[in-house]
Amino acid sequence: MKFQNIAPDVKLGKDVRIFDFVNLYGCEIGDETRIGAFVEIQRGAKVGRRVKVSSHTFICEGVEVEDQVFIGHGVVFINDPYPRAVNAEGELQTERDWTVVRTVVRRGASIGSGSTILCGVEVGEDAIVGAGSVVTHSVPAGTIVAGNPARVLRKIEERA
Repeated sequence: MKFQNIAPDVKLGKDVRIFDFVNLYGCEIGDETRIGAFVEIQRGAKVGRRVKVSSHTFICEGVEVEDQVFIGHGVVFINDPYPRAVNAEGELQTERDWTVVRTVVRRGASIGSGSTILCGVEVGEDAIVGAGSVVTHSVPAGTIVAGNPARVLRKIEERA
């Protein structure tokens, strides 16, 4: 018996492998991608081909993950720079009370376990985000960043 919640509006590519305890709705998942256990991917999110999304990861609305990206365990994406529970009138916020801020992870990038990726950033092609990092600014292609906030450590000499 599978414990998966995959809404009918999810666009799944071919040969996608999805583990148990996953919640997918309104998103697109590319061919040959693997989605680990305890992952949620929200509506409007796009995950490319041959991506590995490790367990306990949250990919929210407004996030685009290009092809061949690695996302470690427990990675969290943010889509609102100033989240609030209520609006100015003191009522619970709805979609009308805020605007999604987009985030892009470019082809071949790797995001280490336990990282948080704030909204409005781009993680460049083949970049590496060290485990536990908090990415507050865009990451240049072909660089390694780490820390809180994440800072450039060095350029990647060669792709392994």
